[in-house]
Amino acid sequence: MPPSAPSSEGPSPHDLNCLTITELEALAYERMDKQTRDYYNEGADSGTTLAENLSAYQKYRIRPRVLRDISQIDTTTSVFGHTNAAPFGVAPTAMQRLAHSDGEIATARACRSKGIVMGLSSFSTSTLEDVAAANGSNPHALQLYLFEEREHSRKLINRAKKAGYKAVLLTVDTPMLGRRNLEIRNQFKLPSHLSIPNFAEQDEDTDSTVSNTDTSDANTASVERKPTSKSKAQANTKERPASAAGRLDEDSKKRVLPSGPITFHTHAANPTLSWEESIPWLKKVCAPMEVWVKGIATAEDALLAVHHGVDGIIVSNHGGRQLNGALATLDALPEVVAAVQKKVPVHVDGGIRHGTDIFKALALGADFCWVGRPVLWGLAYKGEQGVELCLKLLLDEFRLTMGLAGVTSVKEISKEFLCRIDRDGFASRL
Repeated sequence: MPPSAPSSEGPSPHDLNCLTITELEALAYERMDKQTRDYYNEGADSGTTLAENLSAYQKYRIRPRVLRDISQIDTTTSVFGHTNAAPFGVAPTAMQRLAHSDGEIATARACRSKGIVMGLSSFSTSTLEDVAAANGSNPHALQLYLFEEREHSRKLINRAKKAGYKAVLLTVDTPMLGRRNLEIRNQFKLPSHLSIPNFAEQDEDTDSTVSNTDTSDANTASVERKPTSKSKAQANTKERPASAAGRLDEDSKKRVLPSGPITFHTHAANPTLSWEESIPWLKKVCAPMEVWVKGIATAEDALLAVHHGVDGIIVSNHGGRQLNGALATLDALPEVVAAVQKKVPVHVDGGIRHGTDIFKALALGADFCWVGRPVLWGLAYKGEQGVELCLKLLLDEFRLTMGLAGVTSVKEISKEFLCRIDRDGFASRL
């Protein structure tokens, strides 16, 4: 009897309602409210880049080898100095309690049970400490937006160090926020019963002057701070002050910092970041945690990242949510890999929906992949069990792909196992 069929010896090892990530997406669709569904699934503008993140994988076919003794297959790989069950991890995605009441805690527990590294968004709906506790000794990394007011970021980084995070993943593709039309039309905001607890302490002193700030902090000497009298009055009456994004004062030509409680829409975008200032500052503050840059899409920026001493690169376009019309991440990957020349690891995210996608990305030179939306769909479907299901599907598919392609270890996967389909439908070797 095939192992996938039910038997009298026990229940099927499969969730017979959900055998693919595509089915998982459909099941999650039924369980999310419209605002959450649109927030998680939308891309920027017309969604061209979002769609091409998916379709890019269809440009490649696998060239399987046979008679190679695949009786022992090892799917493990090293990431952040730890052995991961497979060459993929859970990408940082914000506000997971929109999908399920257990949110990031459920995701962390599922990652721990499957031996899969977890990335946590700064804008999570659970504290980074609680997520680290739920994840145990399983490695975890903190996604970071480097705020204009650096002390907010410094506090978060120090907390991550104490909680045992292995790396900081600096998002570098959000100097401005991409246009997401459904988010605008829905007037998206976090429901009142949820919060962003990583910044609860910072919110209390958002309008006060930051102390103990290094003179090397960006824009310290050229920043005007907004008046705080109104905010203090609101605080005294226990009213939540409004948040405002940073801006350039037209008269003084100086930056006015974001104000009010920290929110994604007002504080995440930071147009003042630069290679020369931001990366050295971050490396100094984060040590001994690794510093990675997430959002690289060109060889030129990959070379700059290596030059400035980052520990790794994640090829990403923010899930197609920033610059519409940008390269799909799989299409951007080869030039980044070629530029880096193995001086630092290169990871990739975006559009991964099957184990064959992971195999193709590795064959094109990626060291590791990150999976975002499918994990959210699993969370919406069955909480922790749903995330475990998502990870199991990808793990099983990847292992099967390795075996049928004729490889027994991740390090064997190379471009020799791929061919590319041209616009006329013909296959050509890479």
